[in-house]
Amino acid sequence: MSEKRVKFATKLGIVAAAAGSAVGLGNIWRFPSQTADGGGAIFIFVYVGCILFFGIPLMVSEFVVGRAAQANTAGAFHKLSPGTQWKWVGRLGVLTGFVIMGFYMVVCGWTLDYFFQSLSGNLHRVSDFTTNFNTLLSNPLRQILWMILFTGMTAFFILSGVKKGIEQSSKFLMPLLFLLLFILAIRSVLLEGSSQGLNFLFKPSMEHVKPTLFLDAMGQAFFSLSIGMGCMITYGSYFNSDINFTKTAVQVSLLDSMVAILAGVIIFPSAFALSTNAGTIVDELVAGGPGLLFITLPELFNQMPLSIVWATLFFCLLSVAALTSTISLMEVVTVYLNEEYRLSRRRSTLLTSFGVIILGVISSLSPPFFNMLDVASAKFMLPLGGLFISLFVGWYLDRKLVSAQLTNEGTLNYGVAFLKVYIFVLRYVAPAAILAIFIYGLVG
Repeated sequence: MSEKRVKFATKLGIVAAAAGSAVGLGNIWRFPSQTADGGGAIFIFVYVGCILFFGIPLMVSEFVVGRAAQANTAGAFHKLSPGTQWKWVGRLGVLTGFVIMGFYMVVCGWTLDYFFQSLSGNLHRVSDFTTNFNTLLSNPLRQILWMILFTGMTAFFILSGVKKGIEQSSKFLMPLLFLLLFILAIRSVLLEGSSQGLNFLFKPSMEHVKPTLFLDAMGQAFFSLSIGMGCMITYGSYFNSDINFTKTAVQVSLLDSMVAILAGVIIFPSAFALSTNAGTIVDELVAGGPGLLFITLPELFNQMPLSIVWATLFFCLLSVAALTSTISLMEVVTVYLNEEYRLSRRRSTLLTSFGVIILGVISSLSPPFFNMLDVASAKFMLPLGGLFISLFVGWYLDRKLVSAQLTNEGTLNYGVAFLKVYIFVLRYVAPAAILAIFIYGLVG
């Protein structure tokens, strides 16, 4: 039978859990490459604007749906719109979270592999980092074992429940994440020649500005905040009635953006300080992705004094960032099975983990399948999920219900103007922006 719905115990736990959901490997490999390819400070400025005008309203919308319904992502839409087809939006969110885990857990396994390579000193002895990474990719069994281990780590926290598992882990992992970020950022900035990298990151450059700058920044903002995959709806259902949605969304967005920018402060200065070819390193930074994390950066770390220490800290950072996001993704699917099919949390977690491992095994054995899951989630499922959530809250939900959730039954005074602007963004601005991202993703 499904357990009685519990709540996060503290406001700190809420912010830490929601921020942990938003923070992931994309903050560390996607944001720096987008910044490098988008004019440095110009991209950051546009990105922050997209967070404020689009990302935060959509995150608040997911909080509204979750707390109003007091149910899992699929159950929330069914409860708030009985007898309609909106229920499929919730099911899409659950499916999206499951699909993402199917390939993302494999990448998370890579971070564990490299963490132990660094810790043991093996990475320090590598001479060809491209070959080292390709060796991992060509060994499905090795990838599968690390993927299963990471899935098991995630399942451990889910099995522990909302308060003892998700909330407590977030309150530990998020401070650890920022501690590692600050240590590595300080070390990077202190490298001789790091100023060139800081200039590249924070100095506006029209040379690298592309016509698609706005769409790139908007896409990064949406995907970085875990919009459209059910995480914030699920976590919103665990919020107490006194939680200020707007304040929480702003805090989560700020922490998420800080992680992304600090990742840039780690990567750019060290890349320029340690590279012998500025032109080549810029191309590698723009390319981003796994190659940046598992080939370029390890090679750079190997040139630093105490390279074992810095590489170990960096891959520990990656593993922590990955874990905070996989916990929220697994919770989406687990609580869906728990509530909709009346399975215990233990059985729901084990069934979810088993399904994720099956997808992960196929992804490890078949790179085309891996890429298919990646493309399907990023270019189709996430944009559609964000679009329908915006339309659902903006057009379908009763205005009084939305207002009651935003104002905590009138205890928060936002004013009529705020509500009108918020609804306008959800009805017209956000859908148009998401459709632009969707079309750009299809033809780009």
